[in-house]
Amino acid sequence: MSPKVKICGVTRAEDAVAAADAGADMIGLNFWPGTPRCVTVERAREIADAVRDRVEIVAVFVNADRGEVLETAGEIGAGIVQLHGDETTEFAASLADVRVIKAFHVTDESDLARLDGFPAFAYLLDARGGDMPGGTGRTINWELAAGAGRYGRILLAGGLTPDNVAEAVRTVQPWGVDTASGVEQSPGVKDKGKLELFVQQAKSGGA
Repeated sequence: MSPKVKICGVTRAEDAVAAADAGADMIGLNFWPGTPRCVTVERAREIADAVRDRVEIVAVFVNADRGEVLETAGEIGAGIVQLHGDETTEFAASLADVRVIKAFHVTDESDLARLDGFPAFAYLLDARGGDMPGGTGRTINWELAAGAGRYGRILLAGGLTPDNVAEAVRTVQPWGVDTASGVEQSPGVKDKGKLELFVQQAKSGGA
């Protein structure tokens, strides 16, 4: 089965449409103000409306409070929320009305152990990047990530591009792959050609 493809950090409706046209399964709308890919609720709703019946809408948060997460997800019609900060198991479990993707920074085996029992629909594996919770363009140890599937659905992130995603899929065999900077012209502005090639390479596994 080919992996799901999530295009994250979408800031323009035309990029969402390009991602859907390319065959992506999910788009991520980022509400963390510390990134150039942050969007307002109004802009996010506009983007989501452009592709609502074609892709899953994922609302991305970093250490937001429960009320903000649920209210924002409801306002834009996101059925999935991605938690990319230090959110606890109790916090994730309290979001019963939506599916949760929980991001984990992975450098060694002990990091993978934190996935065990965490209440999430899927686990996103990303690289550490100083003060940045994600979107660093750095790859993680794919051999290490390959062992994470025992905990549940793995959404592989971290420096994935059209040039390396096929190898990543073959090595890790994840449930899905996630990219933001790997398909951009500039932060928050996607490149249609890179989008198309990324999805093609991810879905084919380089075949």
